[in-house]
Amino acid sequence: MAVPKRRTSTTRKNKRRTHFKLAVPGMVKCDNCGEYKLAHRVCPNCGSYKGETVVEK
Repeated sequence: MAVPKRRTSTTRKNKRRTHFKLAVPGMVKCDNCGEYKLAHRVCPNCGSYKGETVVEK
């Protein structure tokens, strides 16, 4: 069984984990109202998608 001979230092551990982080979701401005929304989704503020009203408020 593979067991480390020495303890992994915090610096080495943190260097290994530099790419282990959360990604920011892609936010874009709504064409209709100007509010920020997730890309490729209906705007929760005005209910439009690609310039067309999809959901009535």
